[in-house]
Amino acid sequence: MGIRLLFLLVLVLHNNIAKSSGLDDRLSDMGFVEVSTLGVEVELMYGRPDNFTGAVLYSDLSGAWLHPSAAKALGAAVKALEREAPGYKLLVKDAARPMSVQRKMFDAVKVTSKANYVANPAKGGGLHNYGLAVDITLLDPEGKEVSMGTPVDYLGKESRIDNEEVMVRAGTITADEMKNRRLLRKVMREGGFKTIRNEWWHFQMVSRAVARARYRLLDF
Repeated sequence: MGIRLLFLLVLVLHNNIAKSSGLDDRLSDMGFVEVSTLGVEVELMYGRPDNFTGAVLYSDLSGAWLHPSAAKALGAAVKALEREAPGYKLLVKDAARPMSVQRKMFDAVKVTSKANYVANPAKGGGLHNYGLAVDITLLDPEGKEVSMGTPVDYLGKESRIDNEEVMVRAGTITADEMKNRRLLRKVMREGGFKTIRNEWWHFQMVSRAVARARYRLLDF
């Protein structure tokens, strides 16, 4: 009887350890918010091989998670979009990214020109590694991705946000695509997010310096 009870206790302990080792469980245990609960759609681009690395990076993550402060801001952006463009929705492509995934991502591109687009984990990573950044786009009322001139994760000058009017005049992107980008920026900024110049889809809550001083790095 004693041996059987010991066996059952070991089994329960093993199952609990296995459960807590999953990235979704780790993020949930930290109080992070899974963003599909906020009324957005989720399609993790690094859970499939058709991303800029050509590899599946999320083998142990199924949800898109954000730090509570970023999740609150995303919820505000959802409401702003409902006011600005009824029927449209936000589609999250990436959110919190543990450092174990960041290392895999950087290793996949570190000897290529794409390395400039990926935060080096040896230098502390980036805002995704704190759960304070989100890669996001728009869905139209029919559930189709809105054209933005480039796909999410396109690494090139066409993804910049600081010369869109020039690109429209040159025919690189259309006036409607610029309008769509500006709609996305408007609602995300209303929520409290900040932009970066190189990627129209990337939004973050704070600078790296602030994140390192005030937030916990997802170093697992």
